[in-house]
Amino acid sequence: MKYKSVIALVVAAVVALVAVRPHRDDGLSGRVVDVADGDTLTILDASKTQHRIRLEGIDAPEWQQAFGTQARKALAEKVRGKTVHVEYTERDDYDRILGKVMLGDRWINREMVAEGWAWRYRYSENASLARAEADAKAARRGLWQDKDPTPAPAHRRHAVMTSLTLTLKDRA
Repeated sequence: MKYKSVIALVVAAVVALVAVRPHRDDGLSGRVVDVADGDTLTILDASKTQHRIRLEGIDAPEWQQAFGTQARKALAEKVRGKTVHVEYTERDDYDRILGKVMLGDRWINREMVAEGWAWRYRYSENASLARAEADAKAARRGLWQDKDPTPAPAHRRHAVMTSLTLTLKDRA
């Protein structure tokens, strides 16, 4: 009898874990409760579980960069308080879900690039994102108002090197 109780408990635990994890087949839907920056948001699903979502294929300016605040505001105006659907592929190194964020039939990732609030990832083979970025650049929308905007990865590398240099100077 004790053996059956243990099995029932294990089965219940597995079912509970599966219920709160997003399912790759169906995607994930929820109400946007937070926008951290121009490419990261948090949704609350029907079971009241929060999920951090990183918009796949794009990279918005960091908040310290030119247009970083505007990119965050643009994303927030599009999705905050609204129910979105996320078609996802994997998680990143920070355990965020990497996904295509849909608001009805609107692809939010692409809109952010098309409006100039984000770059497309260079490794991305998505032709739609490439066209959206080229159009935004040609029209000088968003971050493309700068002649040569610094991509977020280059900004992050520079910030790390500056911090390291200052630390080394302090130790000398």
